[in-house]
Amino acid sequence: MKNILITGGTGGLGEVLCYAFSKKPARIGIHLFKNHPKGKTLLNTLSKKGNEVILFSGDLSNAVLAKKVFEQLYDAWGGIDLLINNAAINQDRLFHQITTEEWDQQIYLNLSGAYYCIREAANLMKKKEKGHIINIASLSALTGRAGQSAYTASKNGLIALSKTAAKELGKYGIQVNTVCPGFLKTNMTATLSTEQTDHLTSQNTLGRPSSLEEVSEFIRMLSEMKHISGQVFNLDSRI
Repeated sequence: MKNILITGGTGGLGEVLCYAFSKKPARIGIHLFKNHPKGKTLLNTLSKKGNEVILFSGDLSNAVLAKKVFEQLYDAWGGIDLLINNAAINQDRLFHQITTEEWDQQIYLNLSGAYYCIREAANLMKKKEKGHIINIASLSALTGRAGQSAYTASKNGLIALSKTAAKELGKYGIQVNTVCPGFLKTNMTATLSTEQTDHLTSQNTLGRPSSLEEVSEFIRMLSEMKHISGQVFNLDSRI
């Protein structure tokens, strides 16, 4: 069975990813920070499908705590085959209004936290000379978006980090790819007004937002590909 860790596993996309990867029996590590009730529900539901499931709790923006997650994973399963860096936060503020604390929180989790996870996962994957790391970024990172200076900066940094990691880790048989899911109806976008949501939808060439299920299925299929690395996949039909 494949050893999988999904960070932010109880979020909107994270939860659907857990279900997508449970279609075939796997060892699924679900990282969560605060949403413990949903984590326990996921653990029970996925376990009944024949999966081995472990909940990992910790603030990934802290290098020490992030390392502990991977130490626990190694003690349980002896390694990791797939890491999906999905944990992230977004606090919309205009450039001149964002506080230093809000800036730091987004950079520390969305970028530094992802880096800590890539580093720890790569150290384990090197032992088997194989593995796949998929980082979840955003179309906003490529285009910029008013009110999201910290979020777009962190996600753009993640794209650059992914490409660099792919070049450095390829010799160990480790793949690193990035997915920009597109506008999704999740808790992160729930604060948007109806006008904002309608505007984002109208920009989509298909006239509808991306689907959590389709995005999750794409990521699942990408994880099975053996000869793709260093790529950025934009699943958003806004052009």
